[in-house]
This record gives sequence, structure tokens and C-alpha cells, in this order.
Amino acid sequence: MTRIEDLIEDGWRGEPASVGSRAIGPDGLSVRPWKDCVSPEFVQSWRRLAASAATSNPFGEHWFVLPSLEQFDPRGTVHLATLVVGGELVGLMPLYRARDYHGHPLPHIGNWMHPNSFCGEPLIAGDHAEAFWSAVLDWSDRNWRSSLFLHIACLPTDGIAVDTLNRVCKAKRRTNRVVHRVSRACLRHGLSPEAHLASILGKKRRKELSRKRRRLEETGHTIFTRATGEDGLDEWIDQFLQLEDAGWKGQESSSLVSARQTACFFRESLHGAAREQRLERLAFHVDGEPVAMLCNFVTPPLAHSFKTAFDEDLYKLSPGMLLQVENLALLEREEIGMTDSCAAAGHPMIEQIWDDRREIVSVSIPVGGAIRRGGGDILTSIEARRSENNR
Repeated sequence: MTRIEDLIEDGWRGEPASVGSRAIGPDGLSVRPWKDCVSPEFVQSWRRLAASAATSNPFGEHWFVLPSLEQFDPRGTVHLATLVVGGELVGLMPLYRARDYHGHPLPHIGNWMHPNSFCGEPLIAGDHAEAFWSAVLDWSDRNWRSSLFLHIACLPTDGIAVDTLNRVCKAKRRTNRVVHRVSRACLRHGLSPEAHLASILGKKRRKELSRKRRRLEETGHTIFTRATGEDGLDEWIDQFLQLEDAGWKGQESSSLVSARQTACFFRESLHGAAREQRLERLAFHVDGEPVAMLCNFVTPPLAHSFKTAFDEDLYKLSPGMLLQVENLALLEREEIGMTDSCAAAGHPMIEQIWDDRREIVSVSIPVGGAIRRGGGDILTSIEARRSENNR
């Protein structure tokens, strides 16, 4: 199993820090170690950028990225690519250099993510997308070192990044290939929760869920809660970590609490989301003990269902599914146009009641001079054909 620590490249020192490097920086694109960027002023500008981003992405906001970097990149090898226009931050994306590409020794530049990050869309304000991607590509051509291509992972095709990259690459006459494509369940605004459930589940299945809800309530004093703030959050997080660890993830040492870094990251990011009014958490408790819990990141007009856990000893009563029925209340929120499940394609539970799909792609773009790009073009074309054949 890939460790988060293995995703970090040890040897990238990048551009040297300069005097005043902890400020937002001069106009133009800068690529600097993240520890040289972070300051109160920079974080405030990052917050403003998130509020004005053309495509919202909680996994790109400061309250998620900074705890991630602090836990998974303590040496500060990841860089932040930032575009500043008129003294204001208008584009941001974490970057890193990697020697390995899916088990192959193919050095490349990539957008930095980790296994608990589910969207790689950079934060880009207003109409600055073409300027951002043009600057990133130009920087990659000048700073390729041993890298063969720029790999941008986990981009939703309904975001601004994919279309903009296509336009910029076409204008610059350079190759831009989709090398991975997947569709995952999502929930689009339109029907009421009741009408949606009726449209996706037959009458018999709905009756079965109602029966399971009654049986769950018969096992003890059952309480459903929905919360958004920090009140009681630490206890909620403790219960979530214990509930997740008690199931198959704990048995396979893949639960959040299986590693100190992931547990700390989870706690810090949820507190950060709550402070920014980005967090919604739901739970069923029976006699004071949690039997199903989930948390959403809400960044209008999008929401992302981040994590869920349930008591696997009660699987016959489907507490996780019952909680997802309560989660359909997202459909009643006018400011939320779509909720991404963040679930793997083919997820056996969520795809029963979330029938829409969101397409997620990863793209690779050869970098460097003409000759080097030719080599990268061969590699990315092979990967693109392999991806299409595996669909």
C-alpha cells in the first residue's frame, strides 16, 4: 500500500527564498516552497481567492491544504505555484516533483495531493484561468530538470481547469492528453429529497428502508443530529475516528487513526472547515453511541461528501444508508447545485441513491524544449491509449 510519505519528493529545492518571500509576492507567477509562502497576509489573500474562485474546491483551500502539508510534508518540499495580479492572489496550486509515476521511473511535475484529497482543481479567480495555466506551462518548460511531463490529477470536467487547459494548449500548439478518466456518484439540485428517493428507489425498497429505520430506533434511544460549528466537534471527531477504526479499515490499518499524521490532519482540517463555515456533520447515535456518521465540505455552489463511517455490527439495519437518506437534505439548499460523493466508482452503497455522475480526469502535458516534448508525447500517448482500453 502506498504511504502518504512516499508521495513526497525529497530532492526538490526549487527557487531560493528571497527577502520578503513570506509576503504575497510581486505580480506574476511564483513557485516557492510552501513554508516560504505562509504568513497571515498570505492566508488572508488565499481566503479571498477561495471566495472568488471560478470553480470552488475545498481541497484547495488553506484550512485543508495547510494541515495536509504540515502533517505530510514537514520538510517543506512541496511548492505553491501562485499567480499575483495587481497585488492580489488570483491563482494557487500545490506542485511537487516526483521520480515515480504509477510504479514506473518517470520523473514529472505534478499537482500535489494525498489519498484523502479528492479534487485537484486549482483555485483560480474570475477570468484569470488562461493566464494561470499559460504561466504554469511556461514555468514548467523552463524548470523541467529531469521531468518529462506536467501531470495534473483529479480534475472535474465540469470545472474551469479542463476547458482552459485545452484552449491554452491548442493556442500554444502543444499536446494535452487525458491519461485517466473515472465517473463518481454525485447529487444534482432539482428534485426534493422525497421526490429524488422515489425516482431512484422502488416502493418496496423505500418501505424496506423505513422498516430498517424503525428497527434501528427499537434497539435503543436513537438521535439524529446535524451540526455545522465547532461546538462539540472534538468529541464528534473522537467518535468518528473510533467508529471508522472499529470496521474493516481498522482491520486493514487504513483508518484515519491508524497513523498519527492522518488523525491529526483530519482533526485540524475539520476544525478549519468549521471556522470557515464550510463543515456540515451528520450522525445517528443509539443510547449515546454513534452508529453512523458523515461530514460534508460545503463550498457553494458545490459540496463534497468527505468522510463517512458506520457500525458494521449493525450492517443488516443499514445505518450508513439511512444516514445518506438524511443527507439528501442537501437537495433543499438553493445555494448547492451539486454534491460530489468523493466515492470510488462503483461504490455499492452510495450509487444506490445518488444516480448522477461527475467525470474526473487526469491530464499530462509534455514539458521542456521541442525534442524533450517529443519524448514526453510518446509516453503520454501510450498512457492515454492504455487508459481508454481499460475503461
